[in-house]
Amino acid sequence: MIDYSSLPKRAYLTIDMRSFYASASAVMMGLDPMKCYLAVVGNTERSGSVVLAASPALKRKYGIGTGSRLYEIPEDPEIYIVNPQMKMFIRLSANITRLFYQYAAPEDILTFSIDESLVRVDHLKKLWGSPVEIAKKIQAAIYRDFGVPSAVGIGPNMLMSKLALDLEAKKSPSGIAEWTYKDVKTKLWPIRPLSQMWGIGRRMEHNLNRMGISTVGQLANYPLERLEKRFGIMGSQIYYHAHGVDMSKIEEPMRSGQITFGKSQILLRDYDNPEEVRMVILEMCEEVARRARKAKKAGRTISLGIGYSKTETGGGFHRSVSLDQPTNVTMEIFKACLKLFRRFYRDQTVRSISVSLSNIIEDNQLQLNLFEQDSAKKRELGYVMDSIRQKYGSGAILRAVSYTEAGTAVQRNKLVGGHQA
Repeated sequence: MIDYSSLPKRAYLTIDMRSFYASASAVMMGLDPMKCYLAVVGNTERSGSVVLAASPALKRKYGIGTGSRLYEIPEDPEIYIVNPQMKMFIRLSANITRLFYQYAAPEDILTFSIDESLVRVDHLKKLWGSPVEIAKKIQAAIYRDFGVPSAVGIGPNMLMSKLALDLEAKKSPSGIAEWTYKDVKTKLWPIRPLSQMWGIGRRMEHNLNRMGISTVGQLANYPLERLEKRFGIMGSQIYYHAHGVDMSKIEEPMRSGQITFGKSQILLRDYDNPEEVRMVILEMCEEVARRARKAKKAGRTISLGIGYSKTETGGGFHRSVSLDQPTNVTMEIFKACLKLFRRFYRDQTVRSISVSLSNIIEDNQLQLNLFEQDSAKKRELGYVMDSIRQKYGSGAILRAVSYTEAGTAVQRNKLVGGHQA
């Protein structure tokens, strides 16, 4: 049994801008973000472009949401279809974050993403009132100053506030929901499927389902030692999360597992030529290796994910391989990905690719390979290329494959946050 009385008594607000891209675009056009029918798509000139955000009214009336395609949006004059304006979105997000500083100190604020932040408020009661009162004040200030609607989840820890946001506040007319430890059994335990629970992905959900666990309540009442034996430290984490327990602090934010460096993209078109797919994989390995080197890290496990086009009835594969020695060298990561591609690719049309590097160590812990005398030179070459890109821009040095019809790096280098500026 969990002794909730012994846990720290804090209060956190997780604040989310509702359909941020769509709401911000609507405000810039002088429209009501809650009433207009508006979709933000990656590129209005491509019928297969992905919907990045849809206004609440568009979701309700037409069933169009994030992940829909441009060609699925009805041709109706009341629907606005716009490109993303990433520079404007980033600037607006920074201004909203500055607004939070009017209510709490910087050390009590954590920005998760462009549209979501966390604020600790339990020590601010004398200044601003109860957590609910503070949530109402911040929500009203955001709408007054920026015209953007928001939702706020309140909880005794970061996990509970996030769950209150995602599972109740976003669906509430007021946009505010508060969960306490008393709500664990009535609000948290009935949740299914398990992937709705923060920190549980599709693969973990599948593994838990095979163990006969399909709700959070069943997870909370499953023997802890069996979960730890099966999943290690992750088993302990999901067990306590199922009880609403999260001991992480705002200066040590929640983590859903070990650090991973990854890159994924939905391709601009279907790729039915395996050689072209390999070219894109090489570009993505370059990006993953660069990110690892920037953090002075290296990894032993390389993962490749391939998603097939809907014209092939979807599907795909996600496989991993572990190397004898950790690496952050582009071509070593690429060679591992090629082995996975050759083994699992089924000669189908490809629409999405992901590459990741995990099982991370510090770069200075790498051991020289006596059988590869040029391994140190390969590693140094990567850092030299990174320094040139840092000084002259990410497009200063690209591999030749990026200038072919298959390459995507040239186009992506023109984007901000992966989208049009």
